Amino acid sequence: MTDLPDIPDEFPVLIAGPTASGKSALALEIAQARGGVVVNADALQVWSCWRLLSARPGPEEMGGVPHLLYGHRAPGEAYSVGHWLRELAPILAAHRAGGPRPVIVGGTGLYLTALTEGLAEVPDTPPALRAEANARMASEGPGALLAELDAATAARIDRLNPARIQRAWEVLRTTGRGLAAWQDETPPPLLPRAQAVPLVLQAERDWLAARIDLRFAQMMAEGALEEARAMLPLWEPEALWAKAIGAPELIAHLRGELTLPEAVAAAQAASRQYAKRQRTWFRARMRGWHNIQRP
Repeated sequence: MTDLPDIPDEFPVLIAGPTASGKSALALEIAQARGGVVVNADALQVWSCWRLLSARPGPEEMGGVPHLLYGHRAPGEAYSVGHWLRELAPILAAHRAGGPRPVIVGGTGLYLTALTEGLAEVPDTPPALRAEANARMASEGPGALLAELDAATAARIDRLNPARIQRAWEVLRTTGRGLAAWQDETPPPLLPRAQAVPLVLQAERDWLAARIDLRFAQMMAEGALEEARAMLPLWEPEALWAKAIGAPELIAHLRGELTLPEAVAAAQAASRQYAKRQRTWFRARMRGWHNIQRP
C-alpha cells in the first residue's frame, strides 16, 4: 500500500478503522511483509460465540500469521478495556524483549485510546448495581441515567452511546465520584502513541455502506443465522457478548418478531450506524494518527 508511513522495526503498529473498511487485511499485509503478530483490538471479536457476526478472521484469512486475543472469551465472562490492556501487556513486553512486533488492529476506539493515552483504574460495578442499571436502561432509556450524571461527566460523555452513559452512571453510583474525575487521574499509557506507528483508515460513507451491506449478506450466506440460533437459549440482550452487530436483529427473527428480510435490513442499518459512531470517534480522538484513505 503506497500511503503507508515509514514503519521502524522497533515500533508496534496500531490500526483503527470503521467496520468493513479493510483493517484486518491491512494488518495481515503489514505482518506478512514486515514481520509480526496480529493482535485484536475489537471488543466484539473477543467472544468465542461470534466468528461470523463479529467478522473475526477465519483460518484462511490469517495467512499463516499468529492472531492473538481473538475469540478467547466465553459468553458470560467479565471483560472490559482493563482486561484487554492486561492481556496485551505481556505481548508488548515480549516485543520489547526481542519478540515479534505486535500489529494491533480493531474498531473499538476506546481500546486504542486507552492503550495510547492511559486508562483510569475505576473499580468494577457490583453485580446488583449492574442489574439495576440494565433494568433502568430497558425501562427508562439512557436519557434517565444521563440526567443523573455529574456535570463534568455529562459534558464530556458521548451522548449517542448508551453503553458509555450506563458505565458512567455505574461509576458514579459505585464510587461516589464522576467518571470525568477518574479520567482526570489517568495513569501513564501502556504504549504512548509516539512509540508506535498509529494508522487510522478513513472511508468514504457510500463506499463503506455498500461494503457493509455486502459483507452482511455474505455473513448470512456463510451461516450467521445458525450462529445466532446457537446462542438463542443463552440470549441476554444487556450482556456484553450480545452486542455483536446484527445479533439482536437475527435473534428477533428467530423469536418470530421480524421476518428474515426485515432482520437483515435492520442489521445492515445497525452496522451502518455503528460505522458512523466509529468514524465520529476516530475524527475526535485520533487527529494525530496517520490517515489512510479508503478506497
